[in-house]
This record gives sequence, structure tokens and C-alpha cells, in this order.
Amino acid sequence: MKKVSSILSVLIVVAVIYWSFSDSKPSLSKEKSKIATDFSLNNALHHLKNISSEQHFVGTKAHKNVQNYIAKELTKIGFEVEIQTQTAVNKKWFAATTAENIIARLKGSGNGKALMLLSHYDSNPHSSVGASDAGSGVVTILEGIRAFLAKNETPKNDIIILISDAEELGLLGAQAFVDAHSWKEDIGLVLNFEARGSGGPSYMLMETDGKNSKLLSEFLAAKPNFPVANSLMYSIYKKLPNDTDLTVFRQDANINGFNFAFIGDHFDYHTAQDTYQRLDRETLLQQADYLTTSLNYFANSDLNNLNSNEDFVYVNFPFSRLLTYPFSWVLPMLVIAIALFIILLFFGLSLGKISIKNSLKGFIPFLTSLILCGGLSFGLWKLLLIIHPQYQDILHGFTYNGYTYIIAFVFLNLWLLLKSYKHFSNEEKVTNLLIAPIFVWIIINTLISIYLKGVGFFIIPVYSALFILAISIFMDLEERSKRILFTVLTIPTIYIFAPLIKMFPVGLGLKNLFISGTIIALIFGLMIFTFHQKKSKWILKLSGFLMVLFFGIATYNSGFSIDNKKPNSAVYIQDSDNKTAYFGTYNHTLDSYTEQFFDETATKGSLKIAETKSKYNTRFKYYKKTDYKNISSSEISIDFDTIIGNNRFLEVIITPNREVNKFELITNNKITLKQFKVNDAIVNNGKNYTVENGTVLVYFMANTDKNVTLSFSIDKEKPLDLILNEVSFDLLTNSSFSIKPRSEEMMPMPFVTNDAIIISKKLKI
Repeated sequence: MKKVSSILSVLIVVAVIYWSFSDSKPSLSKEKSKIATDFSLNNALHHLKNISSEQHFVGTKAHKNVQNYIAKELTKIGFEVEIQTQTAVNKKWFAATTAENIIARLKGSGNGKALMLLSHYDSNPHSSVGASDAGSGVVTILEGIRAFLAKNETPKNDIIILISDAEELGLLGAQAFVDAHSWKEDIGLVLNFEARGSGGPSYMLMETDGKNSKLLSEFLAAKPNFPVANSLMYSIYKKLPNDTDLTVFRQDANINGFNFAFIGDHFDYHTAQDTYQRLDRETLLQQADYLTTSLNYFANSDLNNLNSNEDFVYVNFPFSRLLTYPFSWVLPMLVIAIALFIILLFFGLSLGKISIKNSLKGFIPFLTSLILCGGLSFGLWKLLLIIHPQYQDILHGFTYNGYTYIIAFVFLNLWLLLKSYKHFSNEEKVTNLLIAPIFVWIIINTLISIYLKGVGFFIIPVYSALFILAISIFMDLEERSKRILFTVLTIPTIYIFAPLIKMFPVGLGLKNLFISGTIIALIFGLMIFTFHQKKSKWILKLSGFLMVLFFGIATYNSGFSIDNKKPNSAVYIQDSDNKTAYFGTYNHTLDSYTEQFFDETATKGSLKIAETKSKYNTRFKYYKKTDYKNISSSEISIDFDTIIGNNRFLEVIITPNREVNKFELITNNKITLKQFKVNDAIVNNGKNYTVENGTVLVYFMANTDKNVTLSFSIDKEKPLDLILNEVSFDLLTNSSFSIKPRSEEMMPMPFVTNDAIIISKKLKI
């Protein structure tokens, strides 16, 4: 009977884990009954196939084609479409381009603030076709607004649609809108649809400079069918350097909004595999659910003031959309938990149900397991990177076999935990083993109450454990009954934390498996009644077997294939001043493609003259000298150069002699630019702009650009030591080269300048 109770308890745990994940996404089989709107998945997919048929980053012909397609579809359903053409400069990364935003507006019956629907239509340079990021957002809006208009109901609020441009280059379309469009003043709320992968649940993240309670209550009032959100993500997100279009609206226009974004299958993010075929249809349905429910509600609600003076803790919870309560409850709930813990300790000791000595001994396996799970998970992943160096070429840190690794590490941690507690399996009073975990969880919640109240839902497992402790002290139940009952009482804990164990390594990379391991150890301590074994060791054996099995599967699938392509890179760098040229690669591991450029004589390390800016600050891993091709570089003309007082005023025009995709201006010495403008767009809000060394500006050539005009002033005594790198993504098609193409199992490495010709020269001004 004890073994039966153990099996039943494990089955309950597995069932709750499945429940927690199934609640986070709609099912294709239940599409009609779950989403009560006229949103057509087939219509959305039809749009997606057209939008994501080829690469369409800023400056390409396909970019213009996608723009025309979206504008045409909006016109079909009755909108007057405007293309806003405006040079914009990112105030943080100092990237710039001439953005072309697609804008439309539906007039409402009232005079209140407008609702904005937002996504972007440019794909990431240079190889992604952008099906998920953010074609999924564009088609969600296109089909969602069509279905909304089909009801022939006039909304109370105006609805503004912004399909922004150049998001991938530095949120530049959103910046252009906020900087220069008059409709900015009319907006009360923004709904932004984004992606950092090609599947998985879509998370709701709020953008606000104030408190979240009003936004949260309004979001719940919209009644989304599959809300996935928690205030842990909200609190972390507010502390990180955010990077969605919505951030520009919050920071520069004080407009609140919601991001709806999915991060599953992160290995597809910004790659050539972000395709129509790989986008998870159920994920697209969830985005549709967010849009249709939010649009129906916010189009008719008061958007004039969504600011509030109170923050809420919130988290997904069984049988409810979200469990919510104010930040102000965090400390009282902690104090009550501490008081209950002390009271239960008193009665436990008085009734002989708890021993001080054995409770203190209980800290040994718990703290040991915490260190082992966190430390070994961290160290083992480092070891796996050495064993499989090709993983380092997947720059976002989530490998194709990443989900298998997550499962393998879960069973590794479970095996470690069972091993850590093995020597305490004869402990007659299991209650003694529960004291250490509760104490540590209370310490964690004390720190949370001081530094990160958004994680206040961590108190919920403490209350479940205190309830278990109380029953254990005051009731004499049979062991098998206790095991099942106490497992049931931990259902809320499992439901809340199981998705987090997956979320951290998926969203932040497998290097964060140690966070998942630590969480597993913390939860295991509170579930000691479920896993405590006196004689039968079947759970230990099973977890060990599954650990080996899944590590074996991950190893077997550690290579690359047509469906899971190997990212690689090659760049030609021409130093026009010294008449030298090199090939460079960002790859740690060379392959049949990169070996045509690099052999045993290649130099390990970076080549500073061509270190263009990238998302992860990636540097060249190898470079090798090659033939100088003497490719023509851009013309630099000085339209204006004069000294007034202590300042030297310049206007420099850069005109390409070939098809150039971007320019990067670099300084080797400290420089302060005053009144800096790019194509008449003011840089740094007109303030002095100082760069110690490195990149001064990155300008991406748009379809409307013939040249780039830079105007600025500097101290007349300061010499200019500027380098101009001009980049074109035509290495594979340029007639000066004869390059063997990639195999079907390869693709261009994302997040770096790739398949490019970089011409570097000093600006002689």
C-alpha cells in the first residue's frame, strides 16, 4: 500500500505539471469553442505566408513589397492608410535610419483616448524572413481588426494601427512616431504583439512608469481565455534594459501598454528558420485571443487615465485566470507566516512531534541539495559547452535539443535530491525534515519583501507547507494517507513553479539551468512527505534511469540537420587605407563552409577595425589575410566646414558607390559632438554627445535614402580621428568572389554582421 501511495503521489505531481502547461495555451482542436470571435486562423496564415516569403529587412525590395501588401490589406477593410517617412535616431544605442511606418485610424463615437494596436513589419537583418518576429503580430492585427469591423459596431474609442518599421534596428519606427506624429497625444493605451521565438505560451508584460494595479484589473476585465503572466517577470522586466517598440511609448510619451510575446523555440529567433512552417499555430491562436478580447474591451472602455498608485502581485493559479493581491499585503503575509511557524514549532516540540536535534540535522540534506542542484547544474552546462563546442555558435544560448536538456537536468536534480536525503530515509518523524525548507523559504520571502515585492507569490508555498506541518503535528494519519493528502496540498506550488522551471532556460538560455535546479531543490524540500522513502528506492532508480536516458537523447541530437541548421559566418574586411584585406568569422567551430576561408594558418582572435556592433557584443573568433579586391568605397564630401568662435562646424555627406546596407562611424579617441544631426534628425535630444571610443553612430540605409548627411560641431582644437565602416550583405553574390554556398544543414549566424563586405577607411576631414 505504501508503494501504491507513492505511485499515486507521483502521478498527481505529473498530472499537475501537465495541467499547468496545458492551461497556458489554446488547443487547435478546441479553437471554435474557446475563442468566441470571428477571427480566422486560416486568414491569418494566408497573410503570414505572403509577408514572410523572403527576407524583408530595411532597405530591401522585399521590405517595400511587404509594406505595400500590409497597406493594401488595411485599405481593403476600409482604412485610409498613411506611410510616415521619418529619420529617427535611437537615444540609447545611437542607431538610425529613415523609417517608413504604416499608420491607419478608425474613428470612434467618443472623444476619449485612443487605443493603439502595434507590431512591426521589418525582419531582422539579414537572413530572417520574420514569420514569428513579428509577422505573427502583424497578421494577428490584420485579421483581428477585420473580424472586429465585420461586426458593424462603432467603437467608443478611436483605434490607431501602427505597423512600425525598423524595430529590429533599434525601435526606430516607434521612435519616429513618438518624435514626429501628432497622433501620439491621442493615445491612452498600446497593445504590442511581439515574439522572441516561434512557439510556446505568450506572456503578458506590462509597460508602465507608474504602478500596475489599474492596468492589471483592466486586463483581467477584458477576460482573456489564456492569460499567462506573473509579477516576477514584471519586476525583472522593469529592471532590465527593455527592448520593444512599446518601451519607446512609455519612456518618451508616458503611455502605458501591454506586450504580448512568446519565447518558446528560442533557437529560431532572428534566424533563417523563423518561417511560416515553424510558427506554432496554437501560439498564434493565443495571440489572437489576447487581441480579440482586449480589442473588444478596450475599444469601449475609459482609457483616459490608466495610472494607479498601487502595485499588485499576480501569478497564474489553479482554477483562476490570475491570483492577485496588493504589494502592501506582502509584508503582513510574511509576518503571519513567521508567527504561524513559531506557533507550530512550539506545539510540535510540546507534543513531541518535532525534535530540535533532528530538525537541525534536517538542514544538512536540504542545504546540501540546494548547493548540489544549483552548483552541478551550472558546472555541468559549462562542461557540456566544452564537450559540444558547437553549442557556443548558437548565440542566444538555447540549443535545438534544449528542451531535452531541461528534462534531463530535472531528473538529474531529482536524483541528486533523493541521494541527498537517502541517509535520512530512516527518519521516523518526517516532520523534522520539513522545518529547514520552511525556514529557508521564510528567509527568501523576507528578502523578497525588502527588495523585490513582485515575487511576493513565493509566500504561497510557505502557507501550503505550514498547513502540512499543522496537520502533521495535530493529526495522526497513516503514512500512505499523509503522502497523498500532502501531495494534494502542494498542487498550487507545483502549478505555479513548474512553468518557471522551463521558462528561465528557454527565455534566458541554458546557462540558467542552475536557476531551475535551485527552484526544484527548494520545492522538493517542501514536498518531502511525497518523496520520503524508508525502504523502496524505486523513485531514485527511475529518476536515475530517466536522467541517463534524456542526456543520451540530447547527446544523440547534439548535431545539426536540415531542420535544425548550423549557424556559421564569414565576412570580408577591406582596409582601404592600408590596402589589406581579411576574412573573419564569429564561429568557435569551423565547418565545410567556413573552412574555405580559414585553415590552420588562420589567426585566433578579433580584428578591431571591423568590430561592428552586435546584440551580444560578439567578436571575431578567427581571421585570415586574403587578396585585396579594391572594392570601391563611398564618396565623402564636405558640404560645410567653418570655425565660429571655439567651435568647428561641419556637414559631411556620405554617398555610396554601390549598394550599401549600413554605415558605422567609429572613433579611436574621445570625441564630443555638439548639435549632432543625421539627415536633420537631432541626435541625443540636441545635447552634447560624448563617446570615449568605439561606435559613434550606426546608420541603416533605407529604400528612400540616396546618401547620409551628418552635421555637427566640435571643439576646433580637437582632431577628428573617425573611421567609417560601410557594410553590404552581398558577399555571396558579389562578382569579385567565388564562394561555395552553404549546405542545407547550415544557415547564416544571426545577431552579427554576416555574409557581408565591410570596407573600412579613415574619414579625412
